[in-house]
Amino acid sequence: MVEDHGYNAQIRPFQREMAQIIAERVKATGDWATPVPDLLFFRRDEPTQPDYCLIEPSIVLVVQGTKQMLIGGEAYPYDRSNFLITSLDLPASSQVLDASAEQPCLGLVMKLDISVLAELMAGEGPPDPGERSGGISAGLGSMTPAIMEPFRRLLNLLNEPGAIHVLAPLIQRELHYRLLLSDQSALLRQIASVDSQGYRIAKAIDWLKENYSSPLRIESLAGLVQMSTPTFHHHFRQLTAMSPLQYQKWLRLSEAKRLMLNEHLDASTASFRVGYESPSQFSREYSRLFGAPPRRDIERLRGATRTECG
Repeated sequence: MVEDHGYNAQIRPFQREMAQIIAERVKATGDWATPVPDLLFFRRDEPTQPDYCLIEPSIVLVVQGTKQMLIGGEAYPYDRSNFLITSLDLPASSQVLDASAEQPCLGLVMKLDISVLAELMAGEGPPDPGERSGGISAGLGSMTPAIMEPFRRLLNLLNEPGAIHVLAPLIQRELHYRLLLSDQSALLRQIASVDSQGYRIAKAIDWLKENYSSPLRIESLAGLVQMSTPTFHHHFRQLTAMSPLQYQKWLRLSEAKRLMLNEHLDASTASFRVGYESPSQFSREYSRLFGAPPRRDIERLRGATRTECG
C-alpha cells in the first residue's frame, strides 16, 4: 500500500475519525439533521441517478465515497481530496458515484452564513487576494488540514451536547474565516462584498424565492437591486447558469412537486398554487424538467427515499 504524503497524511486520520462518527449516528440512507445548527449528515449505500435539488450557500464534504453535483451542464465531482462549495441558491442535480453497503458514501453539509463572511471581510479578517471569480457560484476546493481540523472539532462536539450552543458558533465562524483563506476565496467574496454584482444577484434570488408565484417583470427586479436590465440579465445567467425566468420556472416546478408529494395536492391544484394559469403547460414543463408527467413522477417518488441536496 502506498502511503499518503504531505497534507493527505495529515487529513486522512481526521476523515477516518469523522467517517466513524457519521456512520455511528446515521444508520440508514438519507440526510439527517444534527444537534449542531446548519449542519447535517448524509449517507448513501449505493450509487444513485442525478436527483434535482436546490442547494443553498454551503460547503459539502465527503469523508468516504464519491459524489458529484451537476450545475448548469457542468459536473463537479468531489471526494476526500476536495470539497464542494456554493455561494448562491443554485438549482442542481446531486449524484452518488461511489458507494456500497460495506463502504457507504458518508459526509456532511454545513450551510454558510453570507453575513458572517461579509463581517469578516469588513473587519480585520483575512486579506483580500485581489481577485474575483468570473463564473458560476460553485466550485471545488482543495482539502487542507486548516479546513478539516475545525470540522473534526465540530463533530466531536456531538459528544458534548451541553457545549454545542457555546462552542459550535465559534467553530463555524472559524470555518468561514478558513474558507476566505482557501482557494475558493474569490467565489465567496463575489457574493459577500456588498458593492459587488454578485451581492445584488443574491438579493434578486431572495426576492424570487419569496415571490415565485407572482408574475415576473425583469425590468422591475433589475431596478429593485439597482442594476440595468442588460447587466442584471448577464450577471444572473453568469452566476446561476440560468436566466431569471428559467430560475423562476425551476422554483415553481420544484414547489409544485413538493406540494404534490408532501401535501397530496393534485397536479392542477399544485400548478395554480405556484402561479401557472394552464395545467397543460405545467404538465409539459414538468415532464421536460423531471423526465415524467407529474402523476407518474410522484408515484415513483412515493416508493423511494427522498433526500436533500449535498
